[in-house]
Amino acid sequence: MAAKRIFTAAMATETNTFSPIAIDRRAFEESFYAAPGAHPETATLCTAPIPVGRRFCAAEGWELIEGSAAWADPAGLVSGPAHVGLRDEILDQLRAALPVDAVVLGLHGAMVAQGCDDPEGDLLARVREIVGPEVLVCAELDPHSHLTAKRVAAADFFVVFKEFPHTDFVDRAEDLWRIVVDTLHGRVRPVMSTYDCRMIDIFPTSRQPMRGFVDRMMRIEAEDARVLSLSAIHGFMAGDVPEMGTKMIAVTDGDAALGAELAERLGQELFANRGRHMMPVLSGEEAVAQAMAAEVFPVVIADIWDNPGGGTAGDATVVLKALMARGATGVAVGTIWDPIAVGLCTAAGVGGVMPLRFGAKSAPDTGEPVDALVRVEAVEPEAAMVFGESVVPFGPAALIALLDATGQDTGVQVILNTVRAQSYDPSLFTAMGIDPTAQKILVLKSTNHFYAAFAPIAAKILYCSAGKPYPNDPATNPYRFVRPDIWPRVADPFATGA
Repeated sequence: MAAKRIFTAAMATETNTFSPIAIDRRAFEESFYAAPGAHPETATLCTAPIPVGRRFCAAEGWELIEGSAAWADPAGLVSGPAHVGLRDEILDQLRAALPVDAVVLGLHGAMVAQGCDDPEGDLLARVREIVGPEVLVCAELDPHSHLTAKRVAAADFFVVFKEFPHTDFVDRAEDLWRIVVDTLHGRVRPVMSTYDCRMIDIFPTSRQPMRGFVDRMMRIEAEDARVLSLSAIHGFMAGDVPEMGTKMIAVTDGDAALGAELAERLGQELFANRGRHMMPVLSGEEAVAQAMAAEVFPVVIADIWDNPGGGTAGDATVVLKALMARGATGVAVGTIWDPIAVGLCTAAGVGGVMPLRFGAKSAPDTGEPVDALVRVEAVEPEAAMVFGESVVPFGPAALIALLDATGQDTGVQVILNTVRAQSYDPSLFTAMGIDPTAQKILVLKSTNHFYAAFAPIAAKILYCSAGKPYPNDPATNPYRFVRPDIWPRVADPFATGA
């Protein structure tokens, strides 16, 4: 068997179409950009197919031709030039690599650009046009994505992260590559079936019923050789696009009927549990009161809707102000996005004491800016945390201690950052010199990705809905393009006959 030639690349971000923070080429370069062949050995979420592909191709003696890899932290619409520039860069690299036996991509699936509702579908359709109908085309996707008809028509199959938090992006990239290898060896013939669940929901796999659902998908994959992969597309409620919503994917070995039956059965199971997946959420006041009443520490307050991982700025001050008003101590906040404040702290230097206004600059419903006397505790020009095997930058960053009018510590510390990133891991705090286990209260900006890393050190985790920087009620969000026949926009979309 002749050695195969496989092209791989990545283009990914998650677009909150309600977010005021536009993304340009610079945003990709600040978050993650690797030129062909320059991707590090460690995977970076949606770029995992590249380093994982190196291992698989080396084992097979195949040639892996690497294109560019780009990831931008979630925000608002991607500029037209940034989208087209990255797309055409990858397509030109593919043309130069021809002939190839397969194209394996790392995509997110919720990118929206100025002038293009479906950049991933656009990319996949153009890839298919270049390589023709016989070449294998596939991709790994984030479940918080939009499974459009255009993407399904262009690709042979998708493999999607199963876990939320996304602790399995390397595992799923390995699943993707196993199917690629088996397909090119002629051992399997992947056929993809999909099912539209007609719903919008949040599906944390750290709790039931989604935990059991994911375990069941994996059990079916392990026990039935005809089933190559099962995936749930959760959807991304902050993406106002026509095909937003929850979908099921079943990839079988040449058995479309089995795939269709599995996708519908599992999709209807998700629909039957609609509204029961989301973790219990407290108001800001309730979360602060419970945290301060705790006797075992640290208590984690997750400010779930001011989550940069969902495209917000991450500069809301609602929870911090509530803690300050109640005189809370032993508090560490990670993070509040404020590049201007970071610049001022950097200029003041470590040990500098000054009045500082920070936070709540990006949008309505994020609270009011904090005015405080502060002491600069640390400045890190290239601060970063980890997320699984990924390294996530959030700096330049500064750690400040809030002082009272007499210059005494109030017991509240805040990490200010310039590169928006949600709170993935306790290394967020240790990178700035804070021992998170020594704090009473840790305030995070994340919906659920924090859970896997913080649960082992937290005495209690409180999910908090404070303010509304993120469109978090799909029943009333001011959508313009989302289809009307979808739960909870209607009580039973299947009853409409649509």
